[in-house]
Amino acid sequence: MSNQTQIDQITERVERLLVRYEELQRTNALLSEQVSVLTHERDSLRSRLAAARARVDALLERLPENGDHSAQTPVGTE
Repeated sequence: MSNQTQIDQITERVERLLVRYEELQRTNALLSEQVSVLTHERDSLRSRLAAARARVDALLERLPENGDHSAQTPVGTE
């Protein structure tokens, strides 16, 4: 095998590696962006969940105690 043939093969492999490297860089950038978007969405959902829990807790505090609800009979159930 001549030196020129070996150099051509090495050149071809290096070029393929460079193309693959660029593809991986683009893929990595896209995945990083997706992670960022999903992290923001997760944080937003956590915030909404905390707000919903606070509203539920506030509503539970407004409910009468167990013994108090018997004095309030709905109309038409007497």
